[in-house]
Amino acid sequence: MTFLDDFFVRAMIGGLGVALAAGPLGCFVVWRRMAYFGDATAHAALLGVTLALATDLPVVLGVTIAAIVMAIGVTLASGRTYAVDTMLGVASHGALALGLVALSLLPGVRIDLSGFLFGDILAVSRGDLAFIWGGAIFVAGLVVLRRSTLLLSTLNEELAVSAGVNPARERMILTLALALLVAIAIKAVGVLLITAMLIIPAATARALSRTPETMMVLAVLAGAGSVVLGLEGSLHLDLPAGPAIVTAAVLLLVVANAARIVKARARR
Repeated sequence: MTFLDDFFVRAMIGGLGVALAAGPLGCFVVWRRMAYFGDATAHAALLGVTLALATDLPVVLGVTIAAIVMAIGVTLASGRTYAVDTMLGVASHGALALGLVALSLLPGVRIDLSGFLFGDILAVSRGDLAFIWGGAIFVAGLVVLRRSTLLLSTLNEELAVSAGVNPARERMILTLALALLVAIAIKAVGVLLITAMLIIPAATARALSRTPETMMVLAVLAGAGSVVLGLEGSLHLDLPAGPAIVTAAVLLLVVANAARIVKARARR
């Protein structure tokens, strides 16, 4: 496919793949108030980079392992000795700091951290596209197929138990999906911007939606719109691509809320 020879086309396709996965998953993150959990999992990605460099594993595999271990560890430890928000704060900042320290201690390793922190979507390769879209389809499909049980356990855990749903299992499914999203998105938007792509499109969709299903669809569309607008802005205004995508997402959020306010006033 010769059109994939264009780096900008590959960037656009890769970004749309991230939006496909982040949209429905981000809705559950918003409903469950798990934004800080996303931060902790994303920051663990730097530990995964260190693991990959130290063991000659592919970076994507190292990131996936670290994100899954962090997500499961925080899930199991939260609510015991410390409150959930305390554990997430420790995990988030601790993982980021440990990752940076560990990278500095690796002998003979010199890497550009800005690519991992802020992403380098313009450098996405064909192999990256296969991984991004394969992971995105899996994550989006998993969340959509289990939306009923996930939503029930999100709204009322006692009701979920009475209906035969295991809330702990549903939380773990979300946790693993979130870890996989971190792995597929790190190349596109980087560690520091992954949570933004989860939360902001979902928040935009929430301002315009009446049903959970509508919100998930609109979250995907808002994420896709952010990718298109951000990359076009990056191309024409010479902006860094990852931050430009998140800035576009914020602008869409502002427009969505302005439209909601105008519509509410018109009904009065």
